[in-house]
Amino acid sequence: MAADLTQEELVEKAKQYLKVTYGEDTVRMEVLDNTVTNGSGKLSVECTVSWRGQQSNWRKVFYFENGSVANMSARQI
Repeated sequence: MAADLTQEELVEKAKQYLKVTYGEDTVRMEVLDNTVTNGSGKLSVECTVSWRGQQSNWRKVFYFENGSVANMSARQI
């Protein structure tokens, strides 16, 4: 079982996931909901990302398992 992560740690893991997986730089990230306990659950955010010099706004849900992002869903706003 993964140790409880702080919300700040979850946000950093989400930002790193976006950078590594999609090459996105996070301009801002605001947590809307956090149901992650013992390393598993959902972190819902509203964020602005930059990709290839273009910024866009999104609502994203990061699905955590064992303290790491396992998947993500996104909707542009």
